[in-house]
Amino acid sequence: MEIKMWNSKKLYALRYLNVLVLPILAYVSFISHGWVTYLPLVESFVFVPLLELAYKANPTNLTSEKEELRKDDPIYDWQLYIMVPIQLGLLGVFLFAMQEEGLTLADKIGRTTAMGLLCGVIGINVAHELGHRSKWYEQFMAKLLLMTSLYMHFFIEHNRGHHKNVSTREDPSSARYGEMLYGFWIRSVVFTYLSAWKLEAERLKKKGESIISFRNEMIQFQLIQIALIVAIGLYFGWTVLGYFVLAAIMGFLLLETVNYIEHYGLERDKKGERYERVMPHHSWNSDHKLGRIILFELSRHSDHHYIASRKYQILRHIDDSPQMPTGYPGMMILASVPPLWFSIMNPKIKKIREQQNLANGA
Repeated sequence: MEIKMWNSKKLYALRYLNVLVLPILAYVSFISHGWVTYLPLVESFVFVPLLELAYKANPTNLTSEKEELRKDDPIYDWQLYIMVPIQLGLLGVFLFAMQEEGLTLADKIGRTTAMGLLCGVIGINVAHELGHRSKWYEQFMAKLLLMTSLYMHFFIEHNRGHHKNVSTREDPSSARYGEMLYGFWIRSVVFTYLSAWKLEAERLKKKGESIISFRNEMIQFQLIQIALIVAIGLYFGWTVLGYFVLAAIMGFLLLETVNYIEHYGLERDKKGERYERVMPHHSWNSDHKLGRIILFELSRHSDHHYIASRKYQILRHIDDSPQMPTGYPGMMILASVPPLWFSIMNPKIKKIREQQNLANGA
């Protein structure tokens, strides 16, 4: 009986491996032609959003006893770790696949978008979770994953910049009220990169070290990414390199779209020179279970920002957090149509602000 209970618990823990549907479909895309190459897009932006519309969000939290058991269970860590060889291996498959002669334009677009989804969902999302960990090898894996999207500076800016400045004008990754997704992409991509240079310069100055040195992680990251680009260009050809760069761009634009929906229109109050502490109501939350599972609980974003050190498997629903009307894939589709996005989200923002004003007045 005890063995059966152990097995059932472990099998339940492995539900996060549902994310492997995407890598499997991406592999199928890389070895196929025609409409089959678009299966990863269909899964991510048709199948998953429809299922999340069909099923209600689940705000249930773990009991304190279950949370303690899960917190340090290595099975949850290993489900993250295996994503590193999967991502790197599939990048190699993609690069060889794009050398195939006779590919149609449709084939190339399908395969490149499949790689782009891998960069965003497996690469950056898993890197985000590992980048918050304290062990050196977990942070190293985070950097390897970010390298596949040419977005290694995210490691610096997200942890030292975004989590400090979230939902303020100082944060390039927080979308402002009335800001369109496409304008946000430009602002966030440019100023996130510049912010990472600034943060790393400040770190080195505090330690009394030179900014222009190999101790500067931003310099390290640029050299690593340039070396990767040159290596791909020389070995696979410059045309294949172009497909890789397009996939990487898609990967980090998926990240920036997620940033957009996570904090759109939410603002922290400023008291004198200081902002109030980051609270659960400064991030949009989604309890839609399928999206939570395939994104390693990223959509329980309110608790993540409230206590950034909490591992994904124990993130909680918090009643004070504003709730998205659907899961992340559906919200990303919504954000891509600004008039529709504003018509749904702006009234929610206004209602939140009215409630905050009433609470402050009381």
